[in-house]
Amino acid sequence: MENFRLKVFRVVASHLNFSRAAEELLLTQPAVTQQIKALEEEYGVPLFDRSGGKITLTPSGKALLPFANRLKEISEEAYAAVARVSGKLAGQLTIGASQTIGQYLLPTFIAGFLRENPRVSISTISGNTDEILQALAAHLIEIALIEGPALRKDVHVEPFMDDHIVLVVPASHEWAEQNVDLPALIKAPLLMREFGSGSRRVVEKAFSAVGISSKKLNIRMEFDSTESLLNAVEAGLGVTFVSQWAARNHLALGALKVARVPGLKLTRKFSIVYPAGPVPDGNPGAFRAYLVARSMPQMHEASQVIRRAKK
Repeated sequence: MENFRLKVFRVVASHLNFSRAAEELLLTQPAVTQQIKALEEEYGVPLFDRSGGKITLTPSGKALLPFANRLKEISEEAYAAVARVSGKLAGQLTIGASQTIGQYLLPTFIAGFLRENPRVSISTISGNTDEILQALAAHLIEIALIEGPALRKDVHVEPFMDDHIVLVVPASHEWAEQNVDLPALIKAPLLMREFGSGSRRVVEKAFSAVGISSKKLNIRMEFDSTESLLNAVEAGLGVTFVSQWAARNHLALGALKVARVPGLKLTRKFSIVYPAGPVPDGNPGAFRAYLVARSMPQMHEASQVIRRAKK
């Protein structure tokens, strides 16, 4: 088991913020401060510099941090080794997911995985595709789920599920459940995700394939979350392209409608990503296998919602 004081030190060092570390550790801030003080007394040196209105690692703290990280890895490897022998998974698993997957799919995946592996403890982070890939490269997560192309050579990308991007409009819009031609579409006020978003890349690539530069699009506003996009469409600020997964509840409730765009190919793959090399084993490998085995039923469910919305 990982030394508790070193775990507290490692978490504080990762955030350089005692309050955020306390939230992650499910402790009070005074308890975190007490653990750090006890560790500093044990080593006989300060590990954090608290002057200047911010927290930084002292030279001693910087020297200790790699060993704290290594002890965490050793602890996780020990759990994995015991789990392999016993046939029961245990220990930690850190997953990163780009926003659409993280918000609309990952909770369901995790719930199912934990029903089969209740001794595994999971933590997650989310961001756009670029941010999640950076987290994977920095070893902040063990496995990633992304919705856009991985523009890196140091990772292995394994598609595991189809996704369809759909054009959604307000329920009362003239395009609702109608075909829209491209000349009309490029004049419409378009709401888009920020640069670095996987869904934005898919949309721009689809327009490029039919000879339309993204510069010709009438991009009215940009948002850093898909839910903000959908709420903005409901408010009448424009139209947008989103994943079928993100749109399904809004479509089922009748708040938004799908507009069809013949000639625009907006299918993409959700992918599992892990560091270049062999397929991961232990908890990351088990989670990967779970996703591959369970993806098709989830895909069928979403397709049924979209099919009903188009009728």
